[in-house]
Amino acid sequence: MKALYRDWQLYLLLLLPLAYFIIFKYTPMLGVVIAFKDYNMFQGILASPWVGFETFREVFQMDGFYNALRNTFLLNFLDLVVSFPIPIALAILLNELRIKWFKKGAQTILYLPHFISWVIIGGMAIQLLATNNGIVNNLLKSLGMKVIPFLTEPVYWVLTYLGIGIWQSAGWGTIIYLAALTGINKDLYEAADVDGASRMRKIWHITLPGIKPTIIILLIINIGHMASIGFDRPFVLSNPLVTDVSEVISTYVYKIGIQSARYTIATAIGLFQAVVGLIFLLSADYISRKVNDQGIW
Repeated sequence: MKALYRDWQLYLLLLLPLAYFIIFKYTPMLGVVIAFKDYNMFQGILASPWVGFETFREVFQMDGFYNALRNTFLLNFLDLVVSFPIPIALAILLNELRIKWFKKGAQTILYLPHFISWVIIGGMAIQLLATNNGIVNNLLKSLGMKVIPFLTEPVYWVLTYLGIGIWQSAGWGTIIYLAALTGINKDLYEAADVDGASRMRKIWHITLPGIKPTIIILLIINIGHMASIGFDRPFVLSNPLVTDVSEVISTYVYKIGIQSARYTIATAIGLFQAVVGLIFLLSADYISRKVNDQGIW
């Protein structure tokens, strides 16, 4: 109680974020019970009859669900393998730059795309990469080269999806690692200079170990999101020609659960994602603790 009286201003500041999480994050979780009910909006959540796991059986019998689940895992896995290391490399490169104005300018240019809406990015992608009248393909045609179906061929679509994702998020992710780099003791670099260590040696033996805890925590969090995927990015970049690879859990829930007003299906899939994500998260944390003695908890 003494701490409460002494630091009451800090506790007062904490009330607003606590209220946010309670109202918008924890209270809506009560609605998850409709996954186990034959939900009727006129009867309400409490009065709707219980159906047990019947909704989950219906979800697991849908062919489209497995296709969406496969695509979700595939795109998340590729994102993890391809996109995850890039912010680390960018942060190390920026940290090695000695010209301050160039370093700050590069940082600004890199993380600006993070603030662009995916709706705008989708429009830019169509204008630039469309097969018939995209700027890139028009340029290729004028040079006598073949048109590349960036948005209409599944393999090219996946590559385009990854490339645009890297462009949009790599700069923002770099900030986290740059913040971690500031915590490395500068004396270590000076000692390495005295010993005649090369720049690559310093990166390998000082920089990377210094940001290793941050890398591990972000990797575990990313693995925990393997079963879930954002809605905007696959939705704005997809089209009927690439549905086989672009249909993911979030777009599938939107079509089946929201557009068709089948809220129990949408809730059951959301709960399934949360459970699978929790299993991935705990497993990754357990393995990390066994291998590196580091983890989230």
